[in-house]
Amino acid sequence: MLASLALPIALCAVALFFASFLSWMVVQLHKNDWKKLANEDEVMATLANTPVGSFMFPCSQSMAEMKTPEFQKKYEQGPRGVLTILPKTNMGLNLGLTFLYFLVVSFLLGYLATLALKPGAEFMPVFRFVATAGFMTFLAAMVQQAIWFRPRIVGHVIESIAYAAIIGGIFGAMWPAD
Repeated sequence: MLASLALPIALCAVALFFASFLSWMVVQLHKNDWKKLANEDEVMATLANTPVGSFMFPCSQSMAEMKTPEFQKKYEQGPRGVLTILPKTNMGLNLGLTFLYFLVVSFLLGYLATLALKPGAEFMPVFRFVATAGFMTFLAAMVQQAIWFRPRIVGHVIESIAYAAIIGGIFGAMWPAD
């Protein structure tokens, strides 16, 4: 039955990729996700030789260090934060990986749906199942990230709802007959 979902899987990947473009470039849901530092030039000069990676500050190397008065003072005084130094962006590679992500997610949601739904299932049960699983897929990791690292999450919630509706609608409309 999974082979009969090849077209809906491909269409979902294309539709999600296009929806992602609309979200970022047209609607600009993520426009306010990041703020510019007032002293950007000084910060960039200070970080000029920092290797690519993620850093936390203040950061302890052990639980014992975290309990020291020196670390506790540093933590209380702040600032506290997470810093990610990125490599130079390869837009083509990132767009390709984004499409691949949507393709894999669409395949896995299609596979999951075949375990729960029989051929000939009506639109609404397919839509509800795939949209719910899709919503959980698209948003779940972002919620945990927001709990710990406080990124702005509003755009991700809106995107997740839209992506879930798109993928649920396509699978619901194209679910194989008996």
